[in-house]
Amino acid sequence: MRYNVRTMRILYRDDAVLAVDKPANLSVLPEGWDKSAPYLVGMLEEEFKKVWVVHRIDKSTSGVVLFALSAEAHRSLSVQFEKHDVEKIYHALINGVPKWEEKTTKFPLRVNVGHRHRTVADDRRGVRSETRFRLLERYQSGARVEASPVTGRTHQIRVHAYAMGHPLVGDILYSAPETDIISRPALHARSLTFTHPDTGERMSVQADYADDFANAIVMLKSAK
Repeated sequence: MRYNVRTMRILYRDDAVLAVDKPANLSVLPEGWDKSAPYLVGMLEEEFKKVWVVHRIDKSTSGVVLFALSAEAHRSLSVQFEKHDVEKIYHALINGVPKWEEKTTKFPLRVNVGHRHRTVADDRRGVRSETRFRLLERYQSGARVEASPVTGRTHQIRVHAYAMGHPLVGDILYSAPETDIISRPALHARSLTFTHPDTGERMSVQADYADDFANAIVMLKSAK
Protein backbone atom coordinates (compact mmCIF):
# COMPACT_ATOMS: atom_id res chain seq x y z
CA MET A 1 0.00 0.00 0.00
CA ARG A 2 1.19 3.52 -0.81
CA TYR A 3 0.94 6.28 1.77
CA ASN A 4 1.01 10.04 1.26
CA VAL A 5 1.37 12.45 4.16
CA ARG A 6 -0.48 15.12 2.18
CA THR A 7 -3.60 12.96 2.17
CA MET A 8 -3.15 11.78 5.75
CA ARG A 9 -5.59 13.37 8.17
CA ILE A 10 -3.98 15.92 10.48
CA LEU A 11 -6.07 15.94 13.64
CA TYR A 12 -4.34 18.91 15.30
CA ARG A 13 -1.27 21.03 14.70
CA ASP A 14 0.34 24.10 16.23
CA ASP A 15 3.93 25.16 16.97
CA ALA A 16 4.30 22.60 19.77
CA VAL A 17 2.33 19.47 18.93
CA LEU A 18 1.14 17.46 15.94
CA ALA A 19 -1.56 14.78 16.07
CA VAL A 20 -2.21 12.57 13.05
CA ASP A 21 -4.62 9.78 12.18
CA LYS A 22 -2.24 6.90 11.38
CA PRO A 23 -3.46 4.39 8.80
CA ALA A 24 -3.34 0.72 9.73
CA ASN A 25 -0.30 -1.28 8.58
CA LEU A 26 2.08 1.70 8.65
CA SER A 27 4.90 1.63 11.22
CA VAL A 28 5.62 4.69 13.33
CA LEU A 29 9.39 4.08 13.18
CA PRO A 30 11.59 2.19 10.65
CA GLU A 31 11.26 -1.58 10.57
CA GLY A 32 14.50 -3.36 11.35
CA TRP A 33 13.87 -6.09 8.76
CA ASP A 34 12.83 -3.81 5.89
CA LYS A 35 14.73 -0.52 5.76
CA SER A 36 12.98 0.49 2.54
CA ALA A 37 9.43 0.26 3.96
CA PRO A 38 7.64 3.59 4.48
CA TYR A 39 7.19 4.71 8.07
CA LEU A 40 5.20 7.52 9.66
CA VAL A 41 8.02 9.60 11.16
CA GLY A 42 9.96 9.64 7.89
CA MET A 43 6.89 10.75 5.97
CA LEU A 44 6.07 13.49 8.49
CA GLU A 45 9.62 14.83 8.54
CA GLU A 46 9.52 15.29 4.77
CA GLU A 47 6.61 17.65 5.37
CA PHE A 48 7.30 19.17 8.80
CA LYS A 49 11.13 18.86 9.01
CA LYS A 50 11.68 17.64 12.59
CA VAL A 51 9.20 15.71 14.74
CA TRP A 52 9.83 14.16 18.15
CA VAL A 53 8.30 10.79 19.03
CA VAL A 54 6.56 10.69 22.43
CA HIS A 55 4.68 7.38 22.08
CA ARG A 56 3.91 4.67 19.53
CA ILE A 57 1.07 2.39 18.51
CA ASP A 58 1.34 -0.98 16.75
CA LYS A 59 1.89 -1.04 13.01
CA SER A 60 -1.46 -2.79 12.54
CA THR A 61 -3.37 -0.31 14.72
CA SER A 62 -5.10 2.71 13.20
CA GLY A 63 -5.79 6.02 14.89
CA VAL A 64 -4.31 8.86 16.92
CA VAL A 65 -0.56 9.32 17.22
CA LEU A 66 0.85 12.41 18.93
CA PHE A 67 4.21 14.05 18.17
CA ALA A 68 6.11 17.02 19.56
CA LEU A 69 7.37 19.77 17.26
CA SER A 70 9.94 21.21 19.66
CA ALA A 71 12.42 19.87 22.20
CA GLU A 72 10.55 21.62 25.02
CA ALA A 73 7.24 20.10 23.99
CA HIS A 74 8.92 16.70 23.72
CA ARG A 75 10.13 16.90 27.31
CA SER A 76 6.70 17.91 28.59
CA LEU A 77 4.78 15.25 26.69
CA SER A 78 7.31 12.52 27.50
CA VAL A 79 6.92 13.22 31.23
CA GLN A 80 3.14 13.08 30.88
CA PHE A 81 3.31 9.68 29.19
CA GLU A 82 5.80 8.38 31.77
CA LYS A 83 3.56 9.49 34.64
CA HIS A 84 0.44 8.08 32.94
CA ASP A 85 -1.08 11.57 32.82
CA VAL A 86 -2.16 11.04 29.20
CA GLU A 87 -5.58 9.42 28.85
CA LYS A 88 -5.50 6.86 26.02
CA ILE A 89 -8.78 5.50 24.67
CA TYR A 90 -8.90 2.62 22.18
CA HIS A 91 -11.89 0.97 20.55
CA ALA A 92 -11.72 -2.72 19.71
CA LEU A 93 -13.86 -5.48 18.27
CA ILE A 94 -13.66 -8.70 20.26
CA ASN A 95 -14.70 -12.29 19.68
CA GLY A 96 -17.43 -13.60 21.93
CA VAL A 97 -20.11 -11.70 23.80
CA PRO A 98 -19.01 -10.58 27.27
CA LYS A 99 -21.47 -10.71 30.16
CA TRP A 100 -19.86 -7.74 31.89
CA GLU A 101 -20.45 -4.04 31.23
CA GLU A 102 -17.10 -2.96 32.65
CA LYS A 103 -14.03 -4.97 33.59
CA THR A 104 -10.49 -4.13 34.71
CA THR A 105 -7.71 -6.61 33.96
CA LYS A 106 -4.35 -6.65 35.73
CA PHE A 107 -2.57 -9.68 34.26
CA PRO A 108 1.21 -9.09 34.60
CA LEU A 109 2.77 -9.13 31.13
CA ARG A 110 6.12 -10.33 29.78
CA VAL A 111 7.07 -9.08 26.32
CA ASN A 112 9.06 -10.46 23.40
CA VAL A 113 8.57 -14.14 24.18
CA GLY A 114 9.53 -16.87 21.71
CA HIS A 115 10.29 -16.71 18.00
CA ARG A 116 7.00 -14.91 17.33
CA HIS A 117 7.91 -12.18 19.84
CA ARG A 118 4.57 -12.42 21.59
CA THR A 119 3.59 -10.75 24.83
CA VAL A 120 2.29 -13.22 27.41
CA ALA A 121 0.50 -13.06 30.75
CA ASP A 122 3.04 -14.25 33.33
CA ASP A 123 2.26 -14.01 37.05
CA ARG A 124 5.86 -14.79 38.05
CA ARG A 125 8.02 -12.84 35.60
CA GLY A 126 5.56 -10.37 34.12
CA VAL A 127 5.45 -6.67 34.98
CA ARG A 128 2.48 -4.73 36.30
CA SER A 129 -0.09 -4.08 33.59
CA GLU A 130 -3.63 -2.72 33.76
CA THR A 131 -6.37 -2.19 31.18
CA ARG A 132 -9.90 -0.99 31.82
CA PHE A 133 -12.55 -2.29 29.43
CA ARG A 134 -16.05 -0.92 28.90
CA LEU A 135 -18.71 -2.54 26.75
CA LEU A 136 -20.05 -0.31 23.97
CA GLU A 137 -22.17 -2.65 21.88
CA ARG A 138 -23.03 -6.36 21.78
CA TYR A 139 -23.46 -8.33 18.54
CA GLN A 140 -24.48 -11.90 17.78
CA SER A 141 -20.96 -13.32 18.11
CA GLY A 142 -18.82 -10.41 19.27
CA ALA A 143 -18.77 -6.95 20.74
CA ARG A 144 -17.35 -3.45 20.43
CA VAL A 145 -15.50 -2.30 23.52
CA GLU A 146 -13.58 0.69 24.79
CA ALA A 147 -10.15 -0.08 26.24
CA SER A 148 -8.22 2.33 28.46
CA PRO A 149 -4.67 1.14 29.12
CA VAL A 150 -3.34 2.47 32.43
CA THR A 151 0.13 1.10 31.68
CA GLY A 152 1.78 0.92 28.26
CA ARG A 153 3.09 -2.58 27.56
CA THR A 154 3.63 -3.97 24.06
CA HIS A 155 0.37 -5.53 22.74
CA GLN A 156 -1.21 -4.86 26.14
CA ILE A 157 -4.83 -4.49 25.04
CA ARG A 158 -4.56 -7.43 22.66
CA VAL A 159 -3.13 -9.77 25.30
CA HIS A 160 -5.48 -8.65 28.06
CA ALA A 161 -8.47 -9.20 25.77
CA TYR A 162 -7.14 -12.65 24.86
CA ALA A 163 -6.47 -13.50 28.52
CA MET A 164 -10.11 -12.67 29.32
CA GLY A 165 -11.24 -15.13 26.67
CA HIS A 166 -12.16 -12.48 24.11
CA PRO A 167 -9.31 -12.09 21.59
CA LEU A 168 -9.61 -9.20 19.17
CA VAL A 169 -11.33 -9.95 15.89
CA GLY A 170 -8.64 -10.70 13.31
CA ASP A 171 -5.85 -11.07 15.90
CA ILE A 172 -4.46 -14.40 14.70
CA LEU A 173 -1.24 -13.90 16.73
CA TYR A 174 -3.31 -14.15 19.90
CA SER A 175 -5.49 -17.09 18.93
CA ALA A 176 -8.43 -15.34 17.30
CA PRO A 177 -10.18 -17.49 14.68
CA GLU A 178 -9.53 -16.64 11.05
CA THR A 179 -12.05 -14.24 9.60
CA ASP A 180 -12.93 -12.33 6.46
CA ILE A 181 -14.32 -9.42 8.47
CA ILE A 182 -11.00 -7.59 8.85
CA SER A 183 -7.43 -8.45 7.85
CA ARG A 184 -5.73 -7.11 10.98
CA PRO A 185 -6.37 -7.00 14.73
CA ALA A 186 -9.49 -4.84 15.10
CA LEU A 187 -7.97 -2.12 17.26
CA HIS A 188 -8.28 1.65 16.77
CA ALA A 189 -6.58 4.39 18.82
CA ARG A 190 -9.70 6.49 19.30
CA SER A 191 -8.50 9.47 21.35
CA LEU A 192 -5.73 11.02 23.44
CA THR A 193 -6.24 13.57 26.20
CA PHE A 194 -3.17 15.48 27.40
CA THR A 195 -1.98 18.80 28.81
CA HIS A 196 -0.75 21.17 26.12
CA PRO A 197 2.98 21.85 26.70
CA ASP A 198 2.68 25.60 26.02
CA THR A 199 -0.76 26.63 27.24
CA GLY A 200 -1.16 24.20 30.13
CA GLU A 201 -4.71 23.51 28.99
CA ARG A 202 -6.15 20.00 28.96
CA MET A 203 -7.12 18.99 25.41
CA SER A 204 -8.29 15.93 23.47
CA VAL A 205 -7.85 14.74 19.91
CA GLN A 206 -9.99 12.02 18.34
CA ALA A 207 -9.77 9.94 15.17
CA ASP A 208 -12.78 8.54 13.29
CA TYR A 209 -12.81 4.83 12.60
CA ALA A 210 -10.69 3.56 9.73
CA ASP A 211 -12.76 2.25 6.82
CA ASP A 212 -11.93 -1.41 7.48
CA PHE A 213 -12.83 -1.05 11.15
CA ALA A 214 -16.15 0.64 10.33
CA ASN A 215 -16.92 -2.03 7.73
CA ALA A 216 -16.17 -4.76 10.27
CA ILE A 217 -18.75 -3.25 12.63
CA VAL A 218 -21.37 -3.34 9.88
CA MET A 219 -20.57 -6.99 9.17
CA LEU A 220 -20.76 -7.96 12.83
CA LYS A 221 -24.09 -6.20 13.21
CA SER A 222 -25.55 -7.99 10.20
CA ALA A 223 -24.23 -11.46 11.11
CA LYS A 224 -26.91 -13.97 12.04
